[in-house]
Order: sequence, then structure tokens, then C-alpha cells
Amino acid sequence: MCGVVAIHSPSGVSESLAQQGRAMLERIRHRGPDGRGERVVGATWLGHVRLAIVDLDEGDQPLGPVGGHWAVVNGEIYNHRELRRVRGLHFRTDSDSEAALAAAVTGDLQALADLRGMYAFVVAHEDGRVVAVRDPLGVKPLYWAHVDGVTVFASELVAFDPAVRPLVEQFPPGHRWTPEEGLVRFRELHVSGTEVASLDEARELIRTTLVTAVRRRMMADVPVGVFLSGGLDSSLVAAIMASFTDDVPGPVHSFAAGTEGSSDLVAARRVAEYLGLEHHERVYDAEEVLAVLPGVVASIESYEPSLVRSAVPNYLLAETAASVVKVVLTGEGADELFAGYAHHRDIERGDLQQELLRSISGLHHLNLQRCDRVTMAHGLEARVPFLDRDLVDLAGRIPIDWRIPGSHGQEKALLREAFTGWLPEEVLWRPKEQFGDGSGTADVTAAHAHDLVPEDSWDDERVAGLPSPRTREELAYQRMFARQLAGIDAGVLGRFATP
Repeated sequence: MCGVVAIHSPSGVSESLAQQGRAMLERIRHRGPDGRGERVVGATWLGHVRLAIVDLDEGDQPLGPVGGHWAVVNGEIYNHRELRRVRGLHFRTDSDSEAALAAAVTGDLQALADLRGMYAFVVAHEDGRVVAVRDPLGVKPLYWAHVDGVTVFASELVAFDPAVRPLVEQFPPGHRWTPEEGLVRFRELHVSGTEVASLDEARELIRTTLVTAVRRRMMADVPVGVFLSGGLDSSLVAAIMASFTDDVPGPVHSFAAGTEGSSDLVAARRVAEYLGLEHHERVYDAEEVLAVLPGVVASIESYEPSLVRSAVPNYLLAETAASVVKVVLTGEGADELFAGYAHHRDIERGDLQQELLRSISGLHHLNLQRCDRVTMAHGLEARVPFLDRDLVDLAGRIPIDWRIPGSHGQEKALLREAFTGWLPEEVLWRPKEQFGDGSGTADVTAAHAHDLVPEDSWDDERVAGLPSPRTREELAYQRMFARQLAGIDAGVLGRFATP
């Protein structure tokens, strides 16, 4: 996991462009505390900050050369060893990033589609060619801008120079870009297939597919942990990890966060004890929540209240976890796959399937953006097994009637039934709580909304370029957003900060 910057200039890379690249890299140095590298390759400046997780000794970047190609990669390729065997590739290092480089070098769209993982990367050739790629779900971020014939890439919006920011856009997931062909989709996110025939088959497939997805994401040369709220999704991930401790060096560490006595802390302790995990807690109070709010808003580059509330415990949790491990697995994505949110109950069955597809396709704007930013703010990598492409495909083949709450009224019943016996019954069937609610953070922000925006200032200091706030809390976050990201036009950021 890392941060990347690339500047492609067909007329050549001047020293001023190289200096611009170094300044951009400095703004995202938090993404890679373990190393920093740069290189001019043909018509492209490549920059990289590294969080060392796989091939600690030989994985420095820019990575190359492979036939005159060099790469900067952000992410993980979980099937890199398989690709080495199947394709007969001969690599210089054991780094999984070299599989991304090799796939780009072939020029074959199928080679990119065969990559399993989360990734955003840029590959440059000494003869001036360049290619940029982002994974189909957009788990890893990538932004770009075209300025006077120069194309600029970076892992975070804040990396770009102020003069460039009005032109910045998100690089679309599942696409490859070259100057010659422009954007070309290499893999669809949603792949149609035959519906699952029975409930028993669905339960079996869910169980085996999620187990495989978690084990893929335990790939590391460093200790691995799990964000554990005590809810269903993170607890299932933790249970699978606890069953395969030989897959990682050292014990499995679990991390929970919340206010004193919050339901998440209580449930997480129960799960960690049951599974025999090495458990860590971050207990915080209202004063600490209010103190970190501006930094959280700046990190996630968003002012949307529900994202901010869930980001606060994750931000504090990531800070604690980063002192112990470099990699954590999370439960992101399960609700979008298995209709786990309360509002899904109000959607007509005929429309729910499309709503779930839309939600998964838009995660890179919302939950995945929050997940990436709050962890990488502390140099920590987050992996999302529920969003493994096999599980995404499988969920789409399960009839929608089997994914909605039945007469029992419990959401994600099929997922729970698939893992009967893996967790205590009270955890397996624990009702869903949003992380901001279960951690106690939502109570804190709601109680202090009047302090954040006093009533006599409600009509003052609206933030130019942003939508009219719906609540005092949202107005407070908008003001933090504008102050913390000074020099970034609010209207520009607003394109990425709102659902």
C-alpha cells in the first residue's frame, strides 16, 4: 500500500515538472512512511511513497525495469504468485506489484482483468509510452487532470497543486488509459450468471467464497489485524482469520474503538475472547471526538455527516492499529451485497436489485474513500474481503427474495445462516448498528451540534460553492472542510465530497 504521483509530458519532463511532482508526493507522504522514490522514465515522472508489506527488501518503487517499463503501484495483487505460475512470468522481485507491471506490459486487457486485488498504478516506458489503470471497484483511489498537454495523476485530491485542482477528476474504476486509445474498460464490475438454485447451495457458496476472500487478504510479510466492531460483518472476518492463523506471521490482532461502555466495545471484547485474538481497544471521550473532527474531515475529503460520524472511530482506531500492525481487514461491503441497511426494507423488491448494484458501484465515492483515507492517514493498509470480485459476482446470482429480511425481521439472514457455529449466537444474530452509533460517536456529535454551530451563526458564513446544509452538524463539517482544506476550491472538492 502506498501513494503514487505521475506526470506525463509528451514534450519531455522539465525540472519544474519534476519539482511539481516532488511537492505533490510530499503532500501524501502519510501514505508511505517506509520509503520514497522517484524516476524519470521517457516522457513521465514517476513518484512513490511506500508502506512496506510484501517483499520488504526488494519491493521499493518505482519498480523496474521490465523491458524498459517502470511502475508505481498503490495496492495489492492477491493472486500474484498464481499469475507467475500460470503465465510463466519471470520477475525480478517477489513483490506483488510486479504482477501489475507485467500485466500492463502485455497490452492485453485480459491480463489486467486477471488481476485480483485492489490497485491503482501508472506504468511508463523509456520510449515515452504510458498507461494508467484502476481496479474495477475503485477500492484504491486515483485522481487525474489534463493541463496544457500534460497529464497528472495522484492518489489523493490534496496532492494536486492549487492551480490544477479545478481540473481534477476521479479516474474511473475498471479502466485503462493510454494517450493513444484514451479510456478503455478492461473489466465490468457486475458479471451476470446463472442464478443459485437453492438456499443450501447459496449458504455453502457464501461460506466458501468469503473464506477464500479473507485468506487471500491475509497475504503479507508482516503481522495482520482486523477492525472489530462486534457486529456481524467484522466478526465473521475475524472468525475466518482466527481459523487460519498459519497464513500470517504472528498472532491475529483485533482492534475496537468507542466511548466508554459503548455497545461496540462490549461486543468486540466478547468476540475477541471467543476467538482467542490479541485484542486492543481505543476508548475515547467527547473531548477527543471534537478535537479530531477537523482532521477527520480533511482526511476523508468529505463533509457528509454519516461519513464523518463513522470516520471518527475508524480514524482513532487506525491510529491505534498503526502502532501494532501495517495491515487490517474490515467488514466493508457486506450491507451493499446482502441488503443490510434499514432503508433497504422500504425499497420495492423489483427495484432492490438495481439499488444494490448502484450502491456497490458507487462505494468508491463514499465508504471506500472513507476507509482508504482514515487508514492511510496513519500509514495503515485496509483490505475489504466482502468486496472480493467472486463474492460480488455471487451475490448478484442469489435471488433478491433470499437477501431481504424474512418473517424473522433480521437483515442478512442468509449470511448469518451460512456461518452458523462460527460465532456465539448473540453475536451472529446481533442487530445491525452503524459504526457511528455503536461506537457512541453519533451521540457525541448530536449532543454537541449546538456547540459546533451556535444558533445565532446558523445563517452566517455559508460555504461558497457547497450545497445548502441540511443540519447544523453538516454546516459545521462544511466549515471545517473549507478551513482544513484551505487553498482547495470548495466547489471543486464538493464534486467529490457529496453522495
